[in-house]
Amino acid sequence: MLRTEGLNAFYGRAHILHDLALSVERGEVVVLLGRNGAGKSTTLKSLTRLVEPRSGRTWFHDRRIDALKPYQIARLGLGYVPEERRIFTDLTVDENLEVGRQKPRDGLTPWTRERVFSFFPSLEGMRRRRAARISGGEQQMLTIARTLMGNPSCILLDEPSEGLAPKIVELMAATIRELKAEGLSVLLSEQNLNFAMAVADRAYIIEKGQIRFAGTMKELKANEGIRKAYLAV
Repeated sequence: MLRTEGLNAFYGRAHILHDLALSVERGEVVVLLGRNGAGKSTTLKSLTRLVEPRSGRTWFHDRRIDALKPYQIARLGLGYVPEERRIFTDLTVDENLEVGRQKPRDGLTPWTRERVFSFFPSLEGMRRRRAARISGGEQQMLTIARTLMGNPSCILLDEPSEGLAPKIVELMAATIRELKAEGLSVLLSEQNLNFAMAVADRAYIIEKGQIRFAGTMKELKANEGIRKAYLAV
């Protein structure tokens, strides 16, 4: 579904990602774990070309996308949910969803407002409310819902549990599991290991822009040394 290799990214003269490689299979949830500043967000932005890598090759549905513009990648069905949410606060919930709408894709059940509201029922009662007047958790749901309106086959989620109340984190985990059941592929960046354990099939650990571990969640759970070395605060 999604694969990259030899990914190198810079901010100015600072080398952030070092020959990074990872992959996501169809219908799989993969988590990119690491501490603050490890390179998680830069990885997701590099895959979508919001940060232009210095080098590296990326495939989506077996098509090279590393020379495309961000809007072209989005039109192919690679959705991105930023950590900062970036909803349109002056628009209503309904209007935010309409902004994200793209045509249905072959082999996937189309996402409509009704289907989105079945995933996020709390948003339905707020559909005419300005996005500035809903809670942080609801804004996170709206950001994911808006991305789903683009009918993606793969979604990149940047720190989806960050700053949310425990009950909303549980809802977010359930949503990711439901998206997987719908056949979507998910790549998320996270610091919350418990959240990752609840949703992911496989994990990569990134430290200083390099992959330090790649394996199943079962393998990561059994490897206390890796968790202490790269995830402990």
